[in-house]
Amino acid sequence: MNTLSAESHGAPIAPPSASSGTSAPSPSHATAIPEAAAVRPVPWLAQPQHQRIVLPVLVAIVLLALWQWWVVAFDIPRFLVPSPVEVMKTLAKDWPLLAGALWVTVKITVLAFVASMVVGTLVAFVFVQSRLIETALFPYAVLLQVTPIVAIAPLIIIWVKDPTASLVLCATIVAVFPVISNTTLGLRSVNPGLLSYFQLNRATRLQTLWRLRIPSALPYFFAGLRISGGLSLIGAVVAEFVAGTGGTGTGLAYQILQSGYQLNIPRLFAALFLISLTGVALFGALALLSRWALGGWHESEVGQE
Repeated sequence: MNTLSAESHGAPIAPPSASSGTSAPSPSHATAIPEAAAVRPVPWLAQPQHQRIVLPVLVAIVLLALWQWWVVAFDIPRFLVPSPVEVMKTLAKDWPLLAGALWVTVKITVLAFVASMVVGTLVAFVFVQSRLIETALFPYAVLLQVTPIVAIAPLIIIWVKDPTASLVLCATIVAVFPVISNTTLGLRSVNPGLLSYFQLNRATRLQTLWRLRIPSALPYFFAGLRISGGLSLIGAVVAEFVAGTGGTGTGLAYQILQSGYQLNIPRLFAALFLISLTGVALFGALALLSRWALGGWHESEVGQE
């Protein structure tokens, strides 16, 4: 009513003042607060890539501190449970002996891992070509997995004259099944729509394998490699235990046996520490390899940083 009255008397209507409290905010002011919140730096410890390193290290420090306190406070004899400080001193003192044994164990582990990766991948490629072949041969792959390596390692060591080759063969038998199983599953886990598209375009079996099945199988393949890496180390250590009882083993497992016979428990713990460190390093290297291969395109790695 007042506006109509003002217009009827010819009085001009003033536009709303920019300094008025009822003026609408400009777009730049409306987005200023969200932009400031978006560029706020994330705390260093809140970043996932740092948490994956810092948190396990903190847990290890706490556990080692409790271990050291328990041994010192209750005066535990060193031939029962040595303290972490005693283990580190023994590791430094016996490093020339343990370093040579570590090299033997690492060499057998790496050779067995490479052999299991190659053999397992080739067997998976054969399995995926025909359901009939997979049905006929897959039970024998399972047989290798469920047979205790301790039971057949003495036979392998007797049959294979070269000590290193026999130990590698034992470790390969332990580590090959995860590669076969995971890679076969990955090669078969393709998108049905994409598979129909390849068939519609009359792609050959080799083209389907190279351009569809292998990219789809890579996450399964790297998961199998991470499992196989640890099993390669376990198989190498078990094979060294068996060979060590015959006097031919020189790896870390043989040093553990000798330390147990001599009641040199700090050296035994030092050898165990090196085996554990080797397993962690192998798993970490394979995890980095998986992230490098899959990080740019697969959803299992994208956005993990």
